Amino acid sequence: MATIKDMPVRGNDRSRVRIFAEVRVMHQTSRARVVDLSSTGMALDLEKPLQAMPGQMVTIESEELGRLSGTVRWYSNGRLGIQYKLSSNALAQINSYFRFFHEEVKPVLRR
Repeated sequence: MATIKDMPVRGNDRSRVRIFAEVRVMHQTSRARVVDLSSTGMALDLEKPLQAMPGQMVTIESEELGRLSGTVRWYSNGRLGIQYKLSSNALAQINSYFRFFHEEVKPVLRR
């Protein structure tokens, strides 16, 4: 059984997002919702289970991000962690999303 100290530590800050996408692993597909996003990876909630294992290649397609390729880092309880196969095009797509679509959530101050 893995303990918390055995778990990998996130290398980059992630932003909470709500982007709908389609995920392809081998010959399987599922609709998904991207729940957090960083410059190196993302986490998705899957609509239906997939047989995915760490190291497998995946493709994610969405209106906001376009088509991205990556590698499964982890898969647990219907949630999938992806590390991008970084290319200049993928990095440009992620940066474009943050520049044009992502709204910073600002705290509401009450008096």
